[in-house]
Amino acid sequence: MQTVFLESHNIKNQHFGFGQFNYHLIKGLYNANVKDFKMTLHAKSAQPLKSEYKAYFNYKKYYSLRRHTLFRIRKKYDLWHCLNQNIKIEPYYNIPYLLTVHDVNFIEERSSDLSHDCNVRFQEKLNRSHAITYISNYAKTSTHKYFKVPKVPEYVIYNGNPILDIEIPQNYKPKQISNAPFLFSIGEFTERKNFHTLVKMLEFIPEYNLILSGNNHTAYTSNILQKTIKQLGLENRVLITGKISELDKQYYLQNCEAFVFPSLREGFGIPPIEAMRFGKPVFLSNNTSLPEIGGEHAFYWDHYDPNYMAKVLENGLNTFNKNKGILSQGYINHAKSFNWNASALAYIKVYRDILFSK
Repeated sequence: MQTVFLESHNIKNQHFGFGQFNYHLIKGLYNANVKDFKMTLHAKSAQPLKSEYKAYFNYKKYYSLRRHTLFRIRKKYDLWHCLNQNIKIEPYYNIPYLLTVHDVNFIEERSSDLSHDCNVRFQEKLNRSHAITYISNYAKTSTHKYFKVPKVPEYVIYNGNPILDIEIPQNYKPKQISNAPFLFSIGEFTERKNFHTLVKMLEFIPEYNLILSGNNHTAYTSNILQKTIKQLGLENRVLITGKISELDKQYYLQNCEAFVFPSLREGFGIPPIEAMRFGKPVFLSNNTSLPEIGGEHAFYWDHYDPNYMAKVLENGLNTFNKNKGILSQGYINHAKSFNWNASALAYIKVYRDILFSK
C-alpha cells in the first residue's frame, strides 16, 4: 500500500495557527476514511492522537535532532507532506514532496534578502517540491512575487472553519467579562496583529469596550500595546484575557457587538470566519488575504487613522443593524462554506494525483 508521511509535529501547540491547521486537517483526513493509502503522523506525543484515531494512522515520534541532515528520517515514503513553510524537518532522500504554503510574511518580518537563512531554506523547499498547495490565492501570489517557483502542479485549498456547531452551555460566562458593549479580537500579540490601533480607535467610540485574547507574553504587548493603553487612560476599557478556552472564545464571539481584526499580514485569517459563524459583523484590514476571505461579507479599513477607523465601524454597525436578519444569515452561510472535511478531501485528491500518477 502507498504511504504518505505528514510532517505534523506542530500539532503540539494548538494555540497557534499551524497547530490548529494540523489538528483540523488531520481530523478531516480521518473523517474521509481513506483506504487506498496509509498515512503516518509525526508528533512529539502520539498517545492523544492514537486515543482519538486508533489504527487509522500510523505514528512516528518527533525528535528535534531530525532537523539535522545526519538524523533525517530515512524511510522512503511514497509522499512526504510538509504542512507549513517554516518546518525544518526534511526527508533524507529525494522522495515525492508536497509543500503547503501559509504565507511568506518572513520576507517582511525577518529579511527581504534572499540570501537570508529563512529565505534560502524556503527556496530549497520549493525546489524539492513535486506539488505545492497554498491556503489562499494571496499566499500563492506573494510566493511567486518573491521566489522562484518550480513548474509543478499548484493548488489553492482554503482552510475550514473550526466552529461548525455552537456549543455554549446555558448561562455560561468566562471569568473575565465586560461591563459594557464590547468589540472582540483574538490572535498572538505581535506587531502584525496591529491591536494597538483598536485601542486608539476606542477614544472615538466611548460606548464600547475592547476585549483582546491570545498569547500576550510578547515584547509587542509591553512595548507598544500596554503603553498605548496607559497613555490614553483606557485601562478600564481594554480587557486583555491572555489565552482562552474554546468555550470562552465562543462566548466572546456570540456576545460581542463586532469582531475587529486590523491585521497587517495574514495568509488566511480564520478568526474572522469564526466570528461570521455567529452572524457577527466583521471589520478587517483591506490587505493581504483578508479581502479574499471576507469578500463582500465584511467591512474594511484602508488605513489606521483612529478617527477614520471609528467612522468605518459606526457606519458598518449602522448598516448591519438596519439589515440585521439578512446580513447575519449571509455571514453564517459564508462561514459555513469553509469546511475542513471538504478541505481534507481536496488534499486527498492532491495526494492521489501524486501517488498514482508516478
